[in-house]
Amino acid sequence: MSVNRQSRLKLRCCVALACVSLSAVFTNAWSDLLTYVQRPEPAYKWELREKINHPQGTVYDLHLVSQVWQDITWEHSLQVYQPKDTRPSSTLLLMNTGGNPDANDMTFGMEVAQKMKAPFAVLYNVPKQPLFGGKTEDALIAETFMKYLTTRDESWPLLFPMVKSVVKAMDALQSFSQQEWKKPIKGFVITGASKRGWTSWLTGATGDKRVKAIAPMVIDVLNIREQMRHQQETLGGFSEEIGDFTARGLPQLISSPLANDLLRLVDPYSYRDKLTGPKLLILGNNDPYWSTDALNIYWDGLKGDKWIVYTPNAGHNLQQQLDNGAPQLTRAVNGLAAFARSQRSGKRLPRLRWQHDDADGKLRLTIHAKPAPLAGRLWVARSPSKDFRKAKWVEQPATLKGNTVLGMMDPPTEGFVAFYGELEYETDGLRYYLSTQLRVAGKP
Repeated sequence: MSVNRQSRLKLRCCVALACVSLSAVFTNAWSDLLTYVQRPEPAYKWELREKINHPQGTVYDLHLVSQVWQDITWEHSLQVYQPKDTRPSSTLLLMNTGGNPDANDMTFGMEVAQKMKAPFAVLYNVPKQPLFGGKTEDALIAETFMKYLTTRDESWPLLFPMVKSVVKAMDALQSFSQQEWKKPIKGFVITGASKRGWTSWLTGATGDKRVKAIAPMVIDVLNIREQMRHQQETLGGFSEEIGDFTARGLPQLISSPLANDLLRLVDPYSYRDKLTGPKLLILGNNDPYWSTDALNIYWDGLKGDKWIVYTPNAGHNLQQQLDNGAPQLTRAVNGLAAFARSQRSGKRLPRLRWQHDDADGKLRLTIHAKPAPLAGRLWVARSPSKDFRKAKWVEQPATLKGNTVLGMMDPPTEGFVAFYGELEYETDGLRYYLSTQLRVAGKP
């Protein structure tokens, strides 16, 4: 046998073994997640506490006990917003969020439901907090990650009970819909923002057949190990917003083998073979938590139907800052409503294909869309470095011809430029926007 042939054979064997090893790691992670989610919960219960008359319709106020985790009972408010003259369907949009509901939440819930033309459910108190000496939010998650690294108990990462709270909310909503509407809900679109977007990813990864689609918001950190490296390259260090994690040394630990097991449990990217259902990613271009082009690190690895909604001049709260200084949630809310409508109706959102390249000394973005959009544009930002989190995004025209949108721009003479394409659509009176990946260009 020739040396070259032997080398090729060894290479093939190494690749095959690596694939088997990776498959085993991902399967074990999924098994651990599934084991926790499917564990019996004797404490689980729900009740309809009140029907609230709202100017726009009816708010059903439910109380849910989802589980007992680490000897701590998790209780939740679970509200369903049903506008007047809307009827339930077999698919329901379910958002998970923190805190307790108030009047502003009811107004928001009704707004989303009206744009969807269907009831909308929100699960509150995800996660149960404060815990462990008053810790909340990221500090609480970081604490549970450290507990896992110390004990190797797979139930410790807080994302697991957060996922289970969503699963038990689906159980409760199915029972509620049968009782109240005499029409059981069969499928759910799961959404949430930040760590609740993280929860949405992992809920989709459980393989629960009731989860028809997911719409995670502002959690632009899949493929965590690579994201931490990329933050150091583009931001000059880790984002200040993840200080609760850096204070515990977790991002620094990510590059070591010690973190492998933690990442396989909590990084949605490790479950990507399970995440094959439709997904809409809603992101803010000025989100201080993440590198501007963080999506590019994991987008190609995602399987199945997928779409992006970027919100220009918006941070972690997705509120776009208009030129007059007014905040606006329209891009995020309308995109979410359009996606939920598509899952209810079975009509897929428009298909987009795009390519970033260079032509005649210019930066070029070509987008093919089916059906054709009403309009197309570029959003462009400039920065002296690769950190665009405080940059202003400016609209720039693009050429629409048939089903193709073409955007061209000059490369920067100094510093860096970031840009992406946005296509505008309307369905049954709802105007919404879909985006492409963005490109960062500049001289090294």
